Amino acid sequence: MGRPEDFVKFKEQARAVQTVLIEVNDFASAFKYAADLTRQQGGQNIAAPAITGKNRALLASICKASNLTLFTEKLREKAGLIDTGLTMANWGIAETATLVMDSKSEEIRIASMLSETHVALLPEARIVPDAAAIEKELARTMQSAPCYLSFISGASRTADIERVLTIGAHGPRELHVVILRERAR
Repeated sequence: MGRPEDFVKFKEQARAVQTVLIEVNDFASAFKYAADLTRQQGGQNIAAPAITGKNRALLASICKASNLTLFTEKLREKAGLIDTGLTMANWGIAETATLVMDSKSEEIRIASMLSETHVALLPEARIVPDAAAIEKELARTMQSAPCYLSFISGASRTADIERVLTIGAHGPRELHVVILRERAR
């Protein structure tokens, strides 16, 4: 996993589905990007339920310095208020620039689907050429109930019968993928 040609293909396909893609070297830079983006968009908070341990402490300090509120739990109560959802992706499929996320936690589903902007962190080593490359991992994940896998390609989009495209009707208006060049912890 993590071949250079898969990364190049992922970048090309991300552009095709209007996904913003940036590369950073560490979690601090990824968190700073999410905070800066939230502030630029006029947001006041970040929901990051799956960021834990010392990374959560780091994110909390960056949010505090940026005058942002960090939500980490009870997101159902805040569902209509989330500006930026910050999640970790399990895999990236280069062929379609699709993120695959283990979303059995309702908190993760809320952060990734009910925010105005979704920022997903993806370790570069977790980019694979196609879904067949992670078939065994997906099968293993689906063996234990409950199972909920999200496959996300770009921002939410839909069209009516007259083909009028609407962005963000059923989820985030923007998807930003932050490629982490360091080993994810």
